[in-house]
Amino acid sequence: MKTGCRVFQASFIALGLSWCGFVLAPVLQLGQEKQAAVLNSSEIYPDQRPGDATLGLQVYRAYGCAACHTTQVGQDGVMCDVVLTGKNPAAVSNLISSLKLTGLTKDEADAVSGKITAAGGKTETHIVPTGADISRHWGSRHSVAEDFLWDEPVQLGSIRVGPDLANVGLRYDADWELMHLYEPKSKATGSAMPSFRFLFRKQKIGDAPSPDALPLSGGDVPAGYEMVPTDDAKNLVAYLLSLRADVPLHDAPFTTAAPAAGVKK
Repeated sequence: MKTGCRVFQASFIALGLSWCGFVLAPVLQLGQEKQAAVLNSSEIYPDQRPGDATLGLQVYRAYGCAACHTTQVGQDGVMCDVVLTGKNPAAVSNLISSLKLTGLTKDEADAVSGKITAAGGKTETHIVPTGADISRHWGSRHSVAEDFLWDEPVQLGSIRVGPDLANVGLRYDADWELMHLYEPKSKATGSAMPSFRFLFRKQKIGDAPSPDALPLSGGDVPAGYEMVPTDDAKNLVAYLLSLRADVPLHDAPFTTAAPAAGVKK
């Protein structure tokens, strides 16, 4: 009897500690997370998702999209680029031909900037995140807790049968996404993604084609009919377009490119 009681107590303690470590600790650590300030800006990140995108998250969840896609970008480290600013004397032009300006460590960038400054030049040091995900253009920097502030539940995913979606809203538009859902291989050759045609409705063409109708041709749809997205399809695409983790934060910094002259962001 005593042995059974001790086994029960040990099991209860083990389960309790596991619960504290895997459930309570993350809630205490991240449950009170708030919007963060964007570096070198007065903006706050992230914005609340619009209603259709919030509904789209539930569609994304319902159809198990996280089983094949992740929404978390990894980062191996950072490098520094030294960039000339303003007008620089001829001596600087002669000097930089012998200097490496990109792919530097912080100490190397400081040393290069010091040489250029001593020659009368002006520089800025830009932070550039590095890593396989970033080189694939799946994100500008590693994912952080703030990226998922408005997601309930958070759909991080763990397997990449398809590409990471952390900034998919920057890569494609709504028309591309709808056609990709209807026929994945039409947009991504050799795609392993199944068709989500059940998210579209076949309807007879009225006096004029619907502005939402997919641009199908030939035998893709019977004559006199068109395929239009359902509300679930529209909401899912709205959610995908809302995935735009593209701003520098205190815990995920990078230097953004300056907009071209005369171009408003």
